[in-house]
Amino acid sequence: MTLPRSSKQALSGWGRYPVEDCVVYRPDRDREIAALVAEAPERSIAPRGRGRSYGDAAIHSAGAVIASDRVDRMLAFDPENGVLHCEAGVTLSSIIDTFLPRGFFFPVTPGTKEISVGGAIAADVHGKNHHSDGSLGDHLVELSLLIASGEVLRCARDENPEVFWATIGGLGLTGVILDARIRLKPVASAYLMTQTEKTRNLEDTLQRMAERDTEFEYSVAWIDCLASGANVGRSVLMRANPAAPDALPSNLRSDPLALRKRWRPAIPFDFPSMTLNPLSMKLFNAGFYAAHSDGESIEDYDGYFYPLDTVPKWNRIYGKRGVLQYQVLIPMGLAASVLAELLESISRSRGGSFLAVLKSMGPANQAPLSFPDSGMTLSLDFPNVGPGLITHLNQLDDLVLEAGGRVYLAKDCCLRPGLVEQMYPRFSEFLAVKEAVDPDRRFDSSLAQRLRFWGGNE
Repeated sequence: MTLPRSSKQALSGWGRYPVEDCVVYRPDRDREIAALVAEAPERSIAPRGRGRSYGDAAIHSAGAVIASDRVDRMLAFDPENGVLHCEAGVTLSSIIDTFLPRGFFFPVTPGTKEISVGGAIAADVHGKNHHSDGSLGDHLVELSLLIASGEVLRCARDENPEVFWATIGGLGLTGVILDARIRLKPVASAYLMTQTEKTRNLEDTLQRMAERDTEFEYSVAWIDCLASGANVGRSVLMRANPAAPDALPSNLRSDPLALRKRWRPAIPFDFPSMTLNPLSMKLFNAGFYAAHSDGESIEDYDGYFYPLDTVPKWNRIYGKRGVLQYQVLIPMGLAASVLAELLESISRSRGGSFLAVLKSMGPANQAPLSFPDSGMTLSLDFPNVGPGLITHLNQLDDLVLEAGGRVYLAKDCCLRPGLVEQMYPRFSEFLAVKEAVDPDRRFDSSLAQRLRFWGGNE
């Protein structure tokens, strides 16, 4: 068949760094994806969802990119078991819009719902409920994977299990995810009972999370990474449980699953790079901390999970140079000391994060490249101020590695070659599956090339 037409585009992740000129194909059907894998003239191909990973996991200037945004059909739904069958390009937002009014919510969600199902699987996304419900891989029933040979594999726990787990968190490097079956979460309302607590410092934050996180299905801490001295690590804990209809205010009880409509003003232009400077970020962090107080409230799902989605193109706040999101996992036993060292280093550098989030994590699943594991994860947004920032993040990488921690590859853009193998002890298992299903490395990416997944750049 005739291949879909390609175009040359400057692509990046949501962080807008790095930016690469890529050959991009936008197929409409699975058969077009199969034709591209078989016949596209480029040496290798990177699958891409909605471009909401932060670094270079879904760009590939040395080959081509297959975008899945047009392959976005919902195929079937089993209401008895809550299992949705959909194509990989379907977004979480469309799933939530369709099924929350019917009493189902996506089981695991990151801080944006504007991501594709395929991208969510490839990153094995997690959310504020990892300590209670795990990551997306724990709710995935099966997936269909187009591999380099042109064969479509059904992958599940009982069929091609090694490929199933290597694809979860596998960053699109085992093949193209065509469709998936995911078990949605039954809910009785579109609201949450939230509890807010302010903490004095990191020790206080970690102690309160350890004592009470198990009482809540969802838990997250906004953390002031620019506080210093006795206030290092002061936070606002925001925890929640699903709200029963009879707990809602009277005006909401008649239709507890109704979605609230929000005004969504977009950021109309790139902010000047000087907007986010040490002073403005310190003022923002101090203001955010002061604006919150201890208490309980009712909040809808959008307000709790997706506050930034209410501002389309909010990444323009960081300017044309973009933002580097840096997320690390620290094992629980060393979390207090290592997180304190990380936060003190960031505070001293005066290059602090505009947004910082701390979460507790539960046990890992069986995916060799999945990021989550037991411990604490800290996520930071750094305005891109140039090479000095990358040097600093590389120093933080060394602290994380020494503690037995890891960096989240779906958000990475500056990890050094040779560290993935040390941070992800089961990396060799992933490589063995990759060799079995894609021996000629038809699937590749700028991230895999930068980190020398295959032993050296090609």
